[in-house]
Amino acid sequence: MKRFAFLFVITSLVLPTNALAAPTVKSAQQEVDRLRTLAAEKFEAANETNFRIRKLEAETGALKERESVLQRQLDASQEKLARIAIARYKSDGLGDSLELLFSSDPTAFLFSSGALDVIARNYASQTQEYATNKQMVEASQFIISDRTKLLKQQRAKLKIEVSRAKAALTRAEKILKSLKKEDREKLARQEADREKKILSASQKFAQNYKGDNTRGSIALKYALRQVGDIYVWAAAGPTRWDCSGLTMRAFQQAGVSLPHSSRVQVRYGKSIPYSSVKPGDLLFFGRPISHVSIYVGGGKMVQAPRPGKRVEVVQLTPRFGSKPFVGARRL
Repeated sequence: MKRFAFLFVITSLVLPTNALAAPTVKSAQQEVDRLRTLAAEKFEAANETNFRIRKLEAETGALKERESVLQRQLDASQEKLARIAIARYKSDGLGDSLELLFSSDPTAFLFSSGALDVIARNYASQTQEYATNKQMVEASQFIISDRTKLLKQQRAKLKIEVSRAKAALTRAEKILKSLKKEDREKLARQEADREKKILSASQKFAQNYKGDNTRGSIALKYALRQVGDIYVWAAAGPTRWDCSGLTMRAFQQAGVSLPHSSRVQVRYGKSIPYSSVKPGDLLFFGRPISHVSIYVGGGKMVQAPRPGKRVEVVQLTPRFGSKPFVGARRL
């Protein structure tokens, strides 16, 4: 009886290991696709963070330039008051400025409260100018410090988002490596065949598109010329793209300046309902938004979808994979 119980325990420990056998080709493909899509979502979150960083850097740079101007104005007003104090001392003798005579640093003594009171009685406008400039410099320095903290936070966030995206791609690679060689080769053939069909249909659609001279049409024609180019995060041409990099560069050809972020691009243009989209409209997916494409008409859209894929023309549906359609914008 004890021997039977011992064998049962050993068997129970072995069975879960057998149950965790290598995934099937189908399940592996599904999980790899999911992880690559997840990576694209994290990369788009990183794009938004990059946008915020660039904006904060520009604001901080402008603030520092302004602070430099204010500091020069403060120095000038301080020098003016110093000249007034010294001139007063020379004309009045020891008088109210007795301490100035014994000060190792006359200009430092000048800005003690007592000396300022002496100056203020007869030189109100000069002291007011100094006080105002000092207040503006201090306020500017406080804002710069605040922006610097925000920059630090955003850079830390960017690092996390990129790390999560790369981790998803690493997990996808591990799944592929866990397959038997013949299964890996089978999956690679299936994926290549699938992508070849999508590319062929996309190129045919792109070649047949005529369009007009509207902004949306100009952008759309540019995007369609990129069909077949590979997806690379943060890329915006000329031969590599991510989703918002493609839409940004496409609309640049039409004279519209967009940021490199789907979550920010959605704030531009006019909102259009799903039932009323026209060729050239931007389409947004995900909550939070993590994908953008351009409607090409005929129920289709052009996009740079995710790692492992190329710029393609695919069917527009209310959901793009697990991501719901959340809005369209006309520029």
